Amino acid sequence: MEIRIGIINTGRELNFETNESSDVVKSTIASALDSSASHVTFTDVKGNSYLVPTANLAFVELGTEESRRVGFVA
Repeated sequence: MEIRIGIINTGRELNFETNESSDVVKSTIASALDSSASHVTFTDVKGNSYLVPTANLAFVELGTEESRRVGFVA
């Protein structure tokens, strides 16, 4: 699933793909915001970790969990 995160006062967005389901990502973000945690952590498909400060979250966009089709579609 693709995740796109907007950060306040930053011109670029953070884009990456993760193997986690959208429900897990939503609950992770919600629990971090509810508990007033200073940051939220994500891990992408390559094993890279991202620490995002919760105070600077502008938006979080979760993509679909469908796999992309390869080849020609008739």
